[in-house]
Amino acid sequence: MANSEIKLSPNSLNLYFECPACFWLDKKMGIKRPPPYPYALNMAVDVLLKEEFDKYRAKGELHPLLVANNVPAKLFSDQKLLDDWRNNFKGIRYYDESLNATLFGAVDDILEFSDGKLAPLDYKSTGSAVPKVYDRFQLQMDVYTYLLERKGYATPRKGCLAFYVVDKENGFEDKLPFRKEIQIIDTDPDYVQGIFGEAVDLLRQEKAPKHSGDCKFGHWMEDVSNIQNNQG
Repeated sequence: MANSEIKLSPNSLNLYFECPACFWLDKKMGIKRPPPYPYALNMAVDVLLKEEFDKYRAKGELHPLLVANNVPAKLFSDQKLLDDWRNNFKGIRYYDESLNATLFGAVDDILEFSDGKLAPLDYKSTGSAVPKVYDRFQLQMDVYTYLLERKGYATPRKGCLAFYVVDKENGFEDKLPFRKEIQIIDTDPDYVQGIFGEAVDLLRQEKAPKHSGDCKFGHWMEDVSNIQNNQG
């Protein structure tokens, strides 16, 4: 690991923020947290939304959601490049020679403003009545903005979250109704380089850091270790 290239994503940095030990075990040792229940419905909605937005892109038309929310931007027109940026194995990538590490992110979509500036657009489906911009969403948008700027694109330092909220009040009737809204948030890419460097430095350490005090996985591992030691 000391001399090998490290590749990190917004999810990786979010894990670093949550617990340095879990991040180190995951990225250095390949020991991952138990996976959560798969969000198959969310993934299906994501696929369908990409197809829907791409249809409007191909026609050169504004998506109705952008029009309804008075978003002063159009969909990024370069479908081929967007497909690369959406690809989990490609994404928008930045290689830092001094760190010998790559930071990358796979976007849902990109908005293009009249002055040519680009901003990330991310689809979020939720069952919560009031959609919330979680810290991990903010980090995601900050990293995407950072990557766009590192690739030489100007940005308005904004991120767009398109929330598709399950409408639980109007019944099911073999269709899952959604209420749609957009939230535009400010993005701050200025801290990303520092966090990127810190995370890379941690991965090049040979000794595992301690778990965060509120890390439930760390508590679980400690409990298991105590039981095994007492039985030994």
